[in-house]
Amino acid sequence: MDIQINTANNVAGREAVTEKLEATVRNRLSRFEDRVTRIELHVGDVNGERSVGGDIRCQIEARPAGQDPLSVSDQADSIDQAATRALAKMATALDRAFGKTTNRKGH
Repeated sequence: MDIQINTANNVAGREAVTEKLEATVRNRLSRFEDRVTRIELHVGDVNGERSVGGDIRCQIEARPAGQDPLSVSDQADSIDQAATRALAKMATALDRAFGKTTNRKGH
């Protein structure tokens, strides 16, 4: 599973943020590692220099092998909050996508 993290130019400490986000993604989505070819994170400040709450956006796109890409996003006050909530949404979306293709007993 390849992980690509894109940050906007106005995100402070881009290299440290990128390393931390990659570790968080690997930890949260490790159970899908053999079924997802690539994960892309896009992190940015929606309002730029203006300081308004909930303006950090994290969008995640996952590319499951043999399926259409999935995309989720979330906005929060910090990068960590936005990424954590977006990763929770992505885990749910992947569970649903793979659950539909899994042969379950009795179905």
